Amino acid sequence: MARSFPVDVVRNHRDHLGEGPAWDARTGTLSWVDISGGRLHEWRPGDDRERTTEVGGELSAAVPRRDGGWVLARGHDLLLADAAGATETMATVETDRSDNRLNDCRCDPAGRLWAGTMSKSRRPRTAGLYRLDPDRRLTTVLDDTTLSNGLGWSPDGERMYFADSTTQRIDAFDYDLGRGTISGRRELVAIDPTAGLPDGLCVDSEGGVWVALFGGGAVRRYSPDGDLDAVVEFPVTNTTCPAFGGEDMGTLYVTTTRHLLSEPELEAQPLAGALFACRPEVTGISANPFAG
Repeated sequence: MARSFPVDVVRNHRDHLGEGPAWDARTGTLSWVDISGGRLHEWRPGDDRERTTEVGGELSAAVPRRDGGWVLARGHDLLLADAAGATETMATVETDRSDNRLNDCRCDPAGRLWAGTMSKSRRPRTAGLYRLDPDRRLTTVLDDTTLSNGLGWSPDGERMYFADSTTQRIDAFDYDLGRGTISGRRELVAIDPTAGLPDGLCVDSEGGVWVALFGGGAVRRYSPDGDLDAVVEFPVTNTTCPAFGGEDMGTLYVTTTRHLLSEPELEAQPLAGALFACRPEVTGISANPFAG
């Protein structure tokens, strides 16, 4: 039987589309975004200090930078933002596709940024997956996705995980950390549509893959072999992305959303859009910062 763990609400901003939690072990800070609201949240559990920055636009991701500041994914642009809030554009993708925008972004252990895009109307095979190197060279890695979502790497850096959500799969690739290339794509696990849409994911220190199920009100853990090991249930329908953090890296934080819920559903789910946390008896890995 799959394990389960109780959850707690740790922040309730009622985000319309909460996403992209990332733990910065250097500062003890958890960050996440409200995509639709164009807001970046930063919260330090150690002293409960919090800041919300109004960035504007569709802010799909905020990835910590090695030398401070952020890489922001807004609309079609990947922006470099310093600690004072000044931004410059590093790369732009898919400007010829007005229906698309950037979505999940994560860095590999070498500090390369991987950025997926999505079709807002879910037009098949019209989005992609890109790699931005620290020298700002942009490479198209996949050009036939629909809803690029969860990204993560195994603890040894030799495997990359990726979810193109509408395929209802989590895929695994062999990863060449030295070159930042993928090969050997194969299905790690297929998820029944009735369980929800595979959204954001993260990987723990034992190699387990945790994936949020949008529409399924749950986060699942799969072993590196694809076996279901744990199911964490939430009092909201739309979970979006998990990330490990905390002083001991033993807390799993999960963002949620009010997006696509009807008024009766919102009344029944007053915690939709909150940030949740649980203690799943395993530690995780902090977010890899961008090395550029």
